[in-house]
Amino acid sequence: MARILVVDDHIEMAEMLVESLTDAGFDAEALASGSAALERLEAGGVDALVTDLRMNQVSGLDLLAASKRFEPERPVIVMTAYGAIDTAVESIRQGAYHYLTKPFQPDELLIFLKRALDERNLQQEAKLLRRALRGQLGSGGMVGTSPGMREVMDLMERVAAVDVPVLLRGETGTGKSLVAGAIHALSPRAKAAFVAVNCAALPEALLESELFGHLKGAFTGATSDRPGLFVEAEHGTILLDEIGELPLAIQAKLLHVLERGSVRPVGSTRERQVDVRIIAATHRDLQEMTHQQKFREDLLYRLDVVTIEIPALRHRREDILPLVDHFLETFRAKYPSSPVTGFTPAAFARLMDYQWPGNVRELSHLIQRVVVLGKAAVVDLDGLPPALQQDLQAPQAGFTEVLPARELQHRYAAWALDHCGGHKSRTAERLGIDIKTLNRWLQEPGNEESANPA
Repeated sequence: MARILVVDDHIEMAEMLVESLTDAGFDAEALASGSAALERLEAGGVDALVTDLRMNQVSGLDLLAASKRFEPERPVIVMTAYGAIDTAVESIRQGAYHYLTKPFQPDELLIFLKRALDERNLQQEAKLLRRALRGQLGSGGMVGTSPGMREVMDLMERVAAVDVPVLLRGETGTGKSLVAGAIHALSPRAKAAFVAVNCAALPEALLESELFGHLKGAFTGATSDRPGLFVEAEHGTILLDEIGELPLAIQAKLLHVLERGSVRPVGSTRERQVDVRIIAATHRDLQEMTHQQKFREDLLYRLDVVTIEIPALRHRREDILPLVDHFLETFRAKYPSSPVTGFTPAAFARLMDYQWPGNVRELSHLIQRVVVLGKAAVVDLDGLPPALQQDLQAPQAGFTEVLPARELQHRYAAWALDHCGGHKSRTAERLGIDIKTLNRWLQEPGNEESANPA
């Protein structure tokens, strides 16, 4: 039961309200002075405060300030006479949840008190979810210690409560699905379904039916009605992973869902309303795809309301050590007979220096392989997979000679493209050039004429 403290220097008023609150299932206590209430608040254990504004020595505003100091989220409802409305408005400015003008019915207090406690409970649940999310990210594959990951986590928390489409951009293996799941878990839709579909994994002939459903007999093999993934995600969230692989025909139907909030199953003449939040994810440059007419520009505008860029692992190397520790702990628990406990300094330096084209997913698979195949407690360079051994032999990217300006331009453009996560439009913007010029810079020196015939 929520514990309610009612304070009024007219004790009869306080006791009358306490009786009504007790009948409603609250654990209520009446006090006749602000001084006694101040001690009671300091002792703790009070879920909500109902106080008169005008009292001797310690006023209602004093109690409000003290309550906010002791427990900022505790709701405070103030009671005032008609002639003190200005003071009541001031109490709202200072953080009171609501004010009631005397005389009022006890039921009126109950309505606002229940509403205030419900909102406080939602705030506390959100805090717990954020704490759980940080714990999940810290131990589940996405470490939030680097500046890039701290920015991702901050955006996730802020966008979770806002019911708008989200576009996740990042290379394969950076954890886009985990970010989408975390946004759903932090959102008001958390109790409903989270449905993920890989748009690149389904043939075009089946994709429309999987997303929007079909009626029995709509095509060969449709032996029964199927609601589709959008209907399965009703009141929840659907993740459209690798959305850049969607055929243009399906893109048009998805745009219709975003605009109208309804889907039409294959073989049906009727539409069905759906309440679904859409999160899209891609490793491709959708802006560049619109220029190539491979992705609808109007669909991109609809999806790209809020964009979260997930950095590649090579751009947040300070996260590699905690990730290695986590994956070692995870796979040692899964394979308890493995002797592997860590890496030599040389091997770990190689892990830090490697480019990780497969990002966190590649690191996870590498640690799993090492734990399964390792024969010694500490893994040395010769215990690393061939990919890292081959990369060890690769020539350094630094310059050891004077280069022609065209070659230097080409190498710098290639480096900038990699630094911007492979997104050409963003790279061109950072370099202060257009896409056409960037494409020309990226061509191997000497191939410009053959690549652009007159």
